[in-house]
Amino acid sequence: MTTAPGATPTIVLVGHGMVGQRFLEALAERGLTATHRVVVLCEEPRPAYDRVALTSYFSGRTAEDLSMTDMEFIDGHGIELHIGDPAETIDRAAREVTARSGRVFAYDTLVLATGSYPFVPPVPGKDAAGCFVYRTIEDLLAIEAYARSTARVGAVVGGGLLGLEAAGALKGLGLDAHIVEFAPRLMPVQVDDGGGAALLRTIEGMGLSVHTGVGTQEIVTGEDGSVAGMKLSDGSELPVDMVVFSAGVRPRDQLARDCGLAVGERGGITVDEWCRTVTDPHVFAIGECALAADGRVYGLVAPGYEQAQTAAAAIAADETEELTFTGADLSTKLKLLGVDVASFGDAHGTTEDCLDVVYSDSRAGLYKKLVIGRDGTLLGGILVGDADAYGTLRALTGSVPPVSPEFLVLPAGADSGAQLGPSALPDDAVICSCHNVSKGTIRGAVSEHRCTTLPEVKKCTKAGTGCGSCVKVLGQLVDAELEASGVEIDKGLCGCFAQTREELYEIIRTLRLTSYRELLDRYGRDGARGGDGCEICKPAVGSIIASLAPSIGASGYILDGEQAALQDTNDHHLANLQKNGSYSVVPRIPGGEIAPEKLIVIGEIARDFGLYTKITGGQRIDMFGARAEQLPMIWARLVDAGFESGHAYGKALRTVKSCVGSTWCRYGVQDSVRMAIDLELRYRGLRSPHKLKSAVSGCARECAEAQSKDFGVIATANGWNLYVGGNGGATPRHADLLAQDLSDAELVRLIDRFLMFYIRTADRLERTSVWLERIPGGLDHVRDVVVHDSLGICDELEALMRAHVAGYRDEWAETINDPEKLARFVSFVNAPDTPDPIVSFVPERDQMKPDLPLLAIGMRPADDVLEGSTQR
Repeated sequence: MTTAPGATPTIVLVGHGMVGQRFLEALAERGLTATHRVVVLCEEPRPAYDRVALTSYFSGRTAEDLSMTDMEFIDGHGIELHIGDPAETIDRAAREVTARSGRVFAYDTLVLATGSYPFVPPVPGKDAAGCFVYRTIEDLLAIEAYARSTARVGAVVGGGLLGLEAAGALKGLGLDAHIVEFAPRLMPVQVDDGGGAALLRTIEGMGLSVHTGVGTQEIVTGEDGSVAGMKLSDGSELPVDMVVFSAGVRPRDQLARDCGLAVGERGGITVDEWCRTVTDPHVFAIGECALAADGRVYGLVAPGYEQAQTAAAAIAADETEELTFTGADLSTKLKLLGVDVASFGDAHGTTEDCLDVVYSDSRAGLYKKLVIGRDGTLLGGILVGDADAYGTLRALTGSVPPVSPEFLVLPAGADSGAQLGPSALPDDAVICSCHNVSKGTIRGAVSEHRCTTLPEVKKCTKAGTGCGSCVKVLGQLVDAELEASGVEIDKGLCGCFAQTREELYEIIRTLRLTSYRELLDRYGRDGARGGDGCEICKPAVGSIIASLAPSIGASGYILDGEQAALQDTNDHHLANLQKNGSYSVVPRIPGGEIAPEKLIVIGEIARDFGLYTKITGGQRIDMFGARAEQLPMIWARLVDAGFESGHAYGKALRTVKSCVGSTWCRYGVQDSVRMAIDLELRYRGLRSPHKLKSAVSGCARECAEAQSKDFGVIATANGWNLYVGGNGGATPRHADLLAQDLSDAELVRLIDRFLMFYIRTADRLERTSVWLERIPGGLDHVRDVVVHDSLGICDELEALMRAHVAGYRDEWAETINDPEKLARFVSFVNAPDTPDPIVSFVPERDQMKPDLPLLAIGMRPADDVLEGSTQR
């Protein structure tokens, strides 16, 4: 096909995976989507998604969460995306592609990004019911359905990256899992014998059975034709009823073969350094289907992204870009079953006369090896169990480190351990290998493009938006460059304190300070000492003191003495202020369970005081429209009926929702109501940096929406799964799986630790979702601390929670019995019996609502304002 003069040339992309999507972005960056018609033929029933994070589907992420495709980008650039309609044939002579639907697309340029397919060993029984591959979201859905309905014991064929992830997925689904690896160690491509041994010990400690140095001889089937066992090459047999093949991949090059394009002896479409096929200048191949100019097929996403950029530059014929692809860095950093594994450079020491520097701690599951050249050059390395230094070490590869290599493998805290910062890296060091972003480019984003935050730098450079392994070093570089540019990074809580909230928490806890005034005078900034503080630090410090009260000897009652002056408006009245100056009343209803007698009490109170009632999403009954002076009378009746404060006004635990669980529901597998009540009564009144919400679902149907909570619990046949860091609201976030199949005691212990670690380290007004993404190391670090006690503080965290539980007192029960405290509940301090005339209501739907026209008029005339009004 030859495009007629004046006609729009057409680019057809076959395949829409991660590399295909990056290619589309590269076209758009070069303006080609404005000058070309772009057609995309996608085989899967969904557009490009993050295949690197595929296993996170079993941790609560949905297919939508994994999506990498912004449909506004697709539509905005006029890209024609055909989902579920793959290319079937290519006619190179006519330059046409025929899709499965029968549609024919003419092209000027054809780009093949067909990826790879899973290799399944040709063993008897490989096609039996219960045999799966681990490659797509549809594969995961099929594995999940079979595991829940049929299987009890599973085996994974292959002990590489995807194999270990698949084994973790099976374990997470409640199966006993075996890993069968033909090589003598796990992850044979990435790690050596020492690293494999450390990895083996850790994985076996998780309850997974590992069989190395053996192959699969046969999949044994039962009378119904489904999997009943697996025979191994050493003569042993595994009693499994499910098999997942994860024994590597092969390039999907059949389309190329069928149309006469050259392919390699072991597969892969042969391309030159511009990713153009050596057979046809109008056809390109990128990603896992391509045999690169150096004779290799690359299965990592970073080289695929480089190929996408190279092909787009070649199609644009942009002479200002001298992009070629002749090879790529195969460095990888992975988190497998909670274990850090990384390799970079010449990890196996194939360079002549190289030396190994090794640190190994089998008890801790740590293995670190650096490969050093004769001249001291860092050639590569392997890290198992602790890969925090990966970003820096990988960037230093090819240079002589500024310190002796033996110091670089020592763990943090060792006497001579060297912790290299960003300043040790040269400007040409590649920080983000996914998008080939150097340190110099990141520095330029700060100094030239005026980026001042990590998200801004990521958006400007794309660094950190791929696999994410460079984000820690990226953040260090941004801070270092800002400081070098003269931008003062004040991490203090406010103008009164140079310390962060976390640092103030440690000062208060360690020194057992119970007074805000003493804290300010001793640790405040010079200009703040002796002052009154500000509206930022006073409630923040008040919250810290309240959360630590039983442990430091402070009063846990927030209206006691100095504490009362630190509270904001809502806490001052133990109620939420509403838009017309009235307050809401929210009694606690643990787990959403309430007896008829208590329902009647709420109804009678709402009727007698003329309150608006609303059943909330938190499974409580809110009453709106109470005036300040009515609050003690209302709460006296509620407390007398056995109700407690629901803390809807405070930065504390709000509710623990539940479904009806196994008691009533035919799908329930655990008693979710009992667990929700136990948790709500345990954590009631716990003051924290921000509000806390929770839920307990009695089965995987998730009726209580636990994965949208700060900490959520979902029942399994073997116990409870704990999710953390979720929230709804304007920026919803799915919670992440922290631990699974926990007993009641294990669940409570981990929640105790998680909440106290959050309270200890979060910033002011920082939800758990934001904290989890901000804290260095994210979920992995939190899991290490909370589950594995990596910092050795779990006993202390549990003790703090025990002190809170033992010291809990209901705030409203304390208040209604203290005449001095009751004096604050008035609209006007000099006219305590005068109601606020602005608080007025009109009827609506058999209830009442604020008188909005009255509010629109504004406040009463100035000469009608009573002196001393709390509304001023």
